[in-house]
Amino acid sequence: MGEPRPTVEWQVAGACNYDCTYCIQSPRYRRGRPVREQLDQALTVFSGLPGKWEIKCSGGEAFAHPLFMEVVVPGLMDRTVHDISILTNFSASHADLMRFAHLTRGRLRVFSASLHLEFTRLEDFAQKASWFVDQLDGDVDFVVNQVVLPGRLDEVRACRDELEDRGLRWFAQWLKVKGRPVEYEGDIEGLVGERPANRSPSFQGRPCHAGHLYFTVDKDGTAWSCRTAKRTREGHLGNLLDGSLRLNTGPVPCPYDICPCTVPVNRGMVRGPVP
Repeated sequence: MGEPRPTVEWQVAGACNYDCTYCIQSPRYRRGRPVREQLDQALTVFSGLPGKWEIKCSGGEAFAHPLFMEVVVPGLMDRTVHDISILTNFSASHADLMRFAHLTRGRLRVFSASLHLEFTRLEDFAQKASWFVDQLDGDVDFVVNQVVLPGRLDEVRACRDELEDRGLRWFAQWLKVKGRPVEYEGDIEGLVGERPANRSPSFQGRPCHAGHLYFTVDKDGTAWSCRTAKRTREGHLGNLLDGSLRLNTGPVPCPYDICPCTVPVNRGMVRGPVP
């Protein structure tokens, strides 16, 4: 277990240019975007965070926000010392991806590209991913994420084989409903491997830095200690836009029976041995 890597998950946009049938966000949440003034205030708050953090941009779809490449990315690079990561459906143009790679040079940590076969072809996605990896610094962690849909395990295996044959890292995401993993028929273990954190484990009672060195920010600036805290409407940390953000002063025992997101445990927030 390494030291915690301070991390913010920032919902840069609620709106998404895809409309996947299995999206974990309900349609009523997949709308809306922060305006320029709100983005500017969020950047001001991030610039005041002590030390170096990882700002993980997500959505919706971050690249679909007209101000993502104009305000968000340059602002993070120019106004903060923090690193940047992104979770994207990888629908951005080659030109925007090239510019993103250039602007984030030396500070991009993780680029997570989600494969959604309802909106793209495997061959097109794989070719684009192979091209883009060559534009990145060698130490950037580029990973393809794919939700495993029940009844379509053979299709997922074909995607895995194609992407790994190209030398790309591929990660299977266990489909979850309200944070809990669904049941599959077939060899799901052979796809997800030994990844307990992908199955909504319980760390209840364990010290966790969520709310201290990790927090999530909604598109309206509301901050939560973690995703489960947001779902239960607990762990509210204030709002970036009105100056009310207040982080915990240290780790606290996890009060929840599930941890549906792999980010906190992968960033070392959960203390003690992780199975």
